[in-house]
Amino acid sequence: MSASQTSSSDVPADVPTLLVKIFGKDRPGITAGLFDTLAAYSVDVVDIEQVVTRGRMVLCALVTEPPPGLEGDLRSTVHSWAESMKMQAEIISGLGDNRPRGLGRSLVTVLGHPLTAEATAAIASRITKTGGNIDRIFRLAKYPVTAVEFAVSGVETEPLRTALVTDAARLGIDVAVVAAGLYRRAQRLVVMDVDSTLIQDEVIELFAAHAGCEDEVAEVTASAMRGELDFEQSLHARVALLEGLDASVVDKVRSEVRLTPGARTLIRTLKRLGYQVGVVSGGFTQVTDDLKERLGLDFAHANTLEIVDGRLTGKVTGEIVDRAGKARLLRRFAAEAGVPLSQTVAIGDGANDLDMLNAAGLGVAFNAKPVVREAAHAAVNFPFLDTVLYLLGITREEVEAADILDIG
Repeated sequence: MSASQTSSSDVPADVPTLLVKIFGKDRPGITAGLFDTLAAYSVDVVDIEQVVTRGRMVLCALVTEPPPGLEGDLRSTVHSWAESMKMQAEIISGLGDNRPRGLGRSLVTVLGHPLTAEATAAIASRITKTGGNIDRIFRLAKYPVTAVEFAVSGVETEPLRTALVTDAARLGIDVAVVAAGLYRRAQRLVVMDVDSTLIQDEVIELFAAHAGCEDEVAEVTASAMRGELDFEQSLHARVALLEGLDASVVDKVRSEVRLTPGARTLIRTLKRLGYQVGVVSGGFTQVTDDLKERLGLDFAHANTLEIVDGRLTGKVTGEIVDRAGKARLLRRFAAEAGVPLSQTVAIGDGANDLDMLNAAGLGVAFNAKPVVREAAHAAVNFPFLDTVLYLLGITREEVEAADILDIG
């Protein structure tokens, strides 16, 4: 059973208690019936936990011992009641409350498609080897991926994350480890990269296709990846290739942009929960401003293509959004939103997102390069952006219920 909300000092370790377990086919009225039965014996409830899996229920109640001479009658009555409900009962005598959970509490979210028994065993074993104890396991989603959450105590978050990341890569699953606590539900600002994160495309490449300079842009990009150019140099070099392009191409590029699967669900759900959502991009405001309006984003900032007399000049104007700039914008958005940096979530895929991911309370590498996955707090390697919701403890059932209520 999980740790009780009642502290162990309220139920001394030498006080006799009974663990009452009821299991069988789930149906309405089982929980009420058990406690109606126990109420006749003046017992106090110390802890309760109930789990239903594929229509089978396990209900556990930890209660104080009844007054002297009544335990035998309680046992007989509970067994008779359970039999009448076509359930089975087990009653175990013991002392005191559950053992207090160890210090250091974390939530481990595991994503798999599929989630194999081998992977689950490896994760559970690694948690044990780090000195952690699994207090509870809960399924967050069954599609588009299987997502389960382990509540772990007894080991600090950072060493647990380090231990699990290596196993995750080997097992072909994603694992996110965050500190447990109220702050997890209080994360109220999510900021995303745009190219290859919020959208499937690289905006500069869409413009380059219309300018007929795709190969030249690709070569500059490759040079930057080899470290021969920094981001700002590569940005200016690539944008220069767009000089003379008719400004009407902006509308064409906007129509060509493809949202990442799950992007709308992610943003819609976050907004319903009261989160504020923004984007930062090394791309261009000509696209991000449109995305902000279409998706109802709270913040958006990117580089701006200069347009004079209806044509692109091959230059950008204003503040350059580069790796350091993205982190600055995260801090700016957080200040404007009134949200502590520790309560922010950043999502990105490239090296120029690293400063932002590291600055956020939770940095998520989305289908990212290895160097980014290794540096981020969490990684998602499935092509569905809404899987990030599971890292925030939001279940698929909650998402779907909110959609139904919204339609209604």
